[in-house]
Amino acid sequence: MSPTDRVRELVEPVVADLDIELVDVELTGGILRVTVDRVGGLDLDVIAQATRAVSRLLDEHDPVPGRYTLEVSSPGLERRLRTPDHFVRAIGSEVTVKTRTEVDGERRFRGTLVAADEAGVTLRLADDAGERTLAHDQVEKARTVFDWGPTPKPGQPKRSPARNQRKKASAR
Repeated sequence: MSPTDRVRELVEPVVADLDIELVDVELTGGILRVTVDRVGGLDLDVIAQATRAVSRLLDEHDPVPGRYTLEVSSPGLERRLRTPDHFVRAIGSEVTVKTRTEVDGERRFRGTLVAADEAGVTLRLADDAGERTLAHDQVEKARTVFDWGPTPKPGQPKRSPARNQRKKASAR
């Protein structure tokens, strides 16, 4: 059993007791990333509580050889999609997908995820370019896309609402 599988096995019941769902466990470059979520989202208090519980558990069972940094976090707005389960949860979302090799002359696709199962995923491509079905083994990277709002008019710099408020206040 791999260290991430062992961590998943240990952590799942602990976070479930906190009314949180374990989304992913990933070990890369000395960072053990435990991603959790729940309906309605997470706040910092819940993340801190989960971090303490997971840290104690990992100290007790030591499932990861060597040194690592534990990171417990939410999936965020733009969620990485790695497993068939991740894709199923994202059906209906806007996604970007980068394939390992070219598929019909392209490696990057963007569109709405309309279907997903153990075999692969189907995207309704942006700009009414039809649909594309990809096997999971063709996918190198994928993530959901959060629409950050309208783009600024050409020639105008992006400005945050807080910056605009400061400018108005200083003009008075």
